[in-house]
Amino acid sequence: MKPVVSALAAVMLAAPALADPVGITKGMMEAVVPLPDGGSAAISRIQDNDNKVTGDWALTSRACPPFCIQPVTPAEGVTTIGELELIKMLQDPEAIVVDGRVRPDFEGGSIPGAINIPYTEAADRLGELGCEPDFDGFDCENAKPVALFCNGPWCGQSPTAARRMIEAGYPAEKIHYYRGGMQVWRMLGLTVTE
Repeated sequence: MKPVVSALAAVMLAAPALADPVGITKGMMEAVVPLPDGGSAAISRIQDNDNKVTGDWALTSRACPPFCIQPVTPAEGVTTIGELELIKMLQDPEAIVVDGRVRPDFEGGSIPGAINIPYTEAADRLGELGCEPDFDGFDCENAKPVALFCNGPWCGQSPTAARRMIEAGYPAEKIHYYRGGMQVWRMLGLTVTE
């Protein structure tokens, strides 16, 4: 009997495991979002139940400074959000999702539907977010809701962008901060641009 059990166990271990479905939520397998240049993209999770975060995204202990843990709220009036709220903002035609990282990081993979406004340029590019230039800087009466993100909870780029935007006149209550950033987005196996 032992050889039969051993043989059966060997066959079961050798057979490819069928992955359990990996949804975004219990009722949502994917979310379709518009892209800034037209078209659309589907955001879903990687369907490999054994998928792991690798490379720099798997690092847990980065030198501080500069990679210090950021506060949950980067500035008074800013709303911190999670992945589901960010997906809703990506689907909202009135909202703008901004990857606040430097251009090479954005080009290395971002959240589908996000535009790139590096944190160093955020205060100068408020016109792309619904503000109008005026003699004192910007009139942000018609500012759009914006979500900012960067590399993760240890990245200061999008918190810096939020503070600079507020200093330049952008209303804090129109800013949403996705603190998890690319590290948590990737950890959850969500779609990343190539």
